[in-house]
Amino acid sequence: MSPTTLPTGLEHGHVTFLGAGPGDPGLLTLRAVEALANADVLVAEHDVLDVVRKHARQGIAEVHTDGGPSADSHPGTGTPQLAVVDGSSTTAGVPAVRDAAHLVMEAARGGRRVVRAVSGDPGLDAYAAEEMLACAGAGVPFEVVPGVAAAVGVPAYAGVPLRDAEGADVRFVDARTASDRCWTEVGASDGTVVVSTTLDSVGAAAGELVSAGRKPDTPMTVTVAGTTTRQRTWTATLGTIAQTLKQAKVLPSPEGGRPVIAVVGERSAAAQRDQLSWFESKPLFGWKVLVPRTKEQAASLSDQLRSYGAVPHEVPTIAVEPPRTPQQMERAVKGLVTGRYEWIAFTSVNAVKAVREKFEEYGLDARAFAGIKVAAVGEQTANALIAFGVKPDLVPSGEQSAAGLLEDWPPYDPVFDPIDRVFLPRADIATETLVAGLIELGWEVDDVTAYRTVRASPPPAETREAIKGGGFDAVLFTSSSTVRNLVGIAGKPHNVTVIACIGPATAKTAEEHGLRVDVMAPEPSVHKLAEALADFGLRRRAAALEAGDAVTRPSERRPGARRRRSTT
Repeated sequence: MSPTTLPTGLEHGHVTFLGAGPGDPGLLTLRAVEALANADVLVAEHDVLDVVRKHARQGIAEVHTDGGPSADSHPGTGTPQLAVVDGSSTTAGVPAVRDAAHLVMEAARGGRRVVRAVSGDPGLDAYAAEEMLACAGAGVPFEVVPGVAAAVGVPAYAGVPLRDAEGADVRFVDARTASDRCWTEVGASDGTVVVSTTLDSVGAAAGELVSAGRKPDTPMTVTVAGTTTRQRTWTATLGTIAQTLKQAKVLPSPEGGRPVIAVVGERSAAAQRDQLSWFESKPLFGWKVLVPRTKEQAASLSDQLRSYGAVPHEVPTIAVEPPRTPQQMERAVKGLVTGRYEWIAFTSVNAVKAVREKFEEYGLDARAFAGIKVAAVGEQTANALIAFGVKPDLVPSGEQSAAGLLEDWPPYDPVFDPIDRVFLPRADIATETLVAGLIELGWEVDDVTAYRTVRASPPPAETREAIKGGGFDAVLFTSSSTVRNLVGIAGKPHNVTVIACIGPATAKTAEEHGLRVDVMAPEPSVHKLAEALADFGLRRRAAALEAGDAVTRPSERRPGARRRRSTT
């Protein structure tokens, strides 16, 4: 771009036109994530904002649509109606103007770095093209970060390849702006046609192709909400697609004006979609899964559930707080440094976190564990120690519990153990099993309250209603306390909700609260629990297909229908 004198107040401002992809946040490019992290202002419509916001730095000014374009608008027929907000609901010095191009330039005033995020790819967005021209005319420097176009990404997620080994011709058509000449050209071709349209206009687009010369029995797939866990795909022909959608009760629809991607053609592999539909056939596709854990602990579990196609909903049921009297914990940590202990035993990630925080408070690090044997219960606890720089000396070889740890714990031997004391940092409500077992083995135990677990605040009313009304497909219980606390703060899950428990003790507590346990982890690990739920979903899907039934989620029950008891 040649040097241009910037308007007053726009010196050193910069705009990045960024493609946010078709909907899956995981399709953002590395360059897009980098640009978002460095932006001062983020400009996007509501749907796009949800995809890109988490990569923006805290405190960034957000510019988004105020209501958005009307349902019957399409690129090239107007500009988005934009308003300016930020995290504090202030204007952040950016004037609220209604013209998108001018808003983008004004956002760049005073050296601001602006990201203008659009759905799909900026090169296929008419708004972005107009705004780029406006920036160029005003001397505002800009760059373009390409994104995955919906016309390419959505068919890939629907299991519909656009080309075969023979290299069929592929045409892209926006039915909302296509001219009669465009329809005639694609109708005369025997290649694959990718049509961007709206759900309530699919039948009309199919009719245009038939009128232009395509055979009514030409295969056609239609995908709505592509690349998201709301994705749905229907397979039919040009002549039957309208009836197929009507029978599926998707027309008329509240989403009728929203864009969909249709693929038409003999060689588009529509007939092979049952084999190629990798996304919609994930074991928990579209399942809304309740994850009742502390917020810090829920993150990795939620990521795993997303990999199975689920939509995790985190509801903290337990809040972790420091002990009421910290002196006991302080003395024990100092005792680690002075050689008071032979062993330290961690029974939870929270215990590791509590000790680590005390170490950091005193300026200590993992070197303070030198000469001390370290025990850990469970894979997650061991991983937390490794992340701290400490490799456990003892992890139960069998059951990952206090009882399992005792089975492998060596008895105290005054010949080989110069010190007979064990430091046990744990929760205030922990059971006495481990303490009693260590004492029986001849050890002295400093049983120290490292943290307190308290019941979290109730979730929003909408979440409570979904729990009691069957809005969730499954709930994962990772401890007895999560069962008690969830029922206490939100009520008992509906009987259609699949109940998954991490082990026998948790399952017993769930049954005591009147819940039917459908899934139990083969070993007490949150990741094994998620795997077990995915296996359950896979078997459920296979059974439906074998019976010739539609694959549905547990929450998609018929009114009044009772679900039979499931087995694992």
